[in-house]
Order: sequence, then C-alpha cells, then structure tokens
Amino acid sequence: MPDALVEPVGSHEPQLRKTPRKAAISAWIGSALEYYDFFIYGTAAALIFPKIFFPAGNAAAATIASLATFGVAYVARPIGSFIMGHLGDTIGRKTVLFITLFGMGLATFLIGVLPTYNQIGFAAPILLLVLRVWQGLAVSGEQSSASSTSLEHAPANRRAFFTSFTLAGTQGGNILATAVFIPIAALPEPQLLSWGWRIPFLLSAVVVFVGWWIRRTLHESPAFTE
Repeated sequence: MPDALVEPVGSHEPQLRKTPRKAAISAWIGSALEYYDFFIYGTAAALIFPKIFFPAGNAAAATIASLATFGVAYVARPIGSFIMGHLGDTIGRKTVLFITLFGMGLATFLIGVLPTYNQIGFAAPILLLVLRVWQGLAVSGEQSSASSTSLEHAPANRRAFFTSFTLAGTQGGNILATAVFIPIAALPEPQLLSWGWRIPFLLSAVVVFVGWWIRRTLHESPAFTE
C-alpha cells in the first residue's frame, strides 16, 4: 500500500482534554460498586429469599423460584444493553453512567426494604421480580459506557490497558459482595431472616454516594464531545 494511504495511529484523535487515569479509576470503582449490588442478590437468592419471599411447605420449589428471579436479570440485560448503548451515543457516556448508577442503587435499596411473603403474600415475590428486572436493565449500561469512556480518554497506544479496568472492577464487585455476606450469614437465623439480610442491600445508598462522588468530576469523553 502506498505510504500516502497509510494513516498514522492517532491521526484522527480528538484534541480535547483527556484524563485516562481518572476515567480508568472511575470505571473500576463504579463497576465494582454496581456489580456489588448485582451480585449480593445471587447470594441472597440462594440463602435467604426462598425462606421469606415464597410460600412455606416446599423448600425445593421456593429455591428454584428464587433462583429464577436471579436469572431473569440476565434476560433483561441484552434489552437494556441496546437501550443504554443508544443513549450513550446520543446523550453521552457520562449521563448513562449516572443513569446506571442511580438506577441500580435505587432498585437494590428498594429490595432491602421489601415486605416479605408473610406480610403481603404473593405481592412480595412479584415486587422482587420487578426490582430484579430493573437491576438487569440498569446494570446493562455500565460495562459498555464505562469501557467506552475509558477507551475514549485513553491515549491511542494504551487503550487496551485502560479499558481493562472496567472488567477488573466487575470482578472486584463480586469479591466485595461475597465478603460482605460472610459476617451477615454468621448471624443466628432469626436475626438473619428478619433484618440481617437487608443490610447489604441498604448499603447500596453508600454505594450510590461513593459512585456519584467519584464520577461527578469526570469529563465527558473527548470523542463524544467532538
């Protein structure tokens, strides 16, 4: 190929200000915090929810139903990905990152204050299912928006490195969710089933604040701004 047709790497790079470290740290911490919210549901769905959100008498059926509500979020995620991806290209990556943060945090907090089956009957698992779908829709925009933001802030020769922080954050969130449930699961069963299980979900209020504080000063990506 003639040299005149070979474009140097970065020849069309946006010239606006880039903050690759801030974008990468924001992606890591934001993804970790949001996936903490997402993964604590999995632990609760196996240990807690079959006993408090479904009719007593058939433990196996209650466990299967509880795990089904866990899985339904993965059905919602592809739908949310198309929606959030489109919004990220039209209203901005940073805006979508805030939508996912507050959407995920609010859904998780509301799960933590849900009444149980003994209090409101079948409305309890229905509300649980709705909030789980809400979680799936919200979290679906996190990875794509965080990765896009990191990529577009990164220098041309280090894009893979800075973008890798997003996936590292999701795994950090999984570890954090497991660590939080270890002391909670050690509570006596009456306390665990009455109020103990709610603590990790209510902590999502802290998650939202930390995520907002980190992302509030991050600039929109230069590529989107141009």
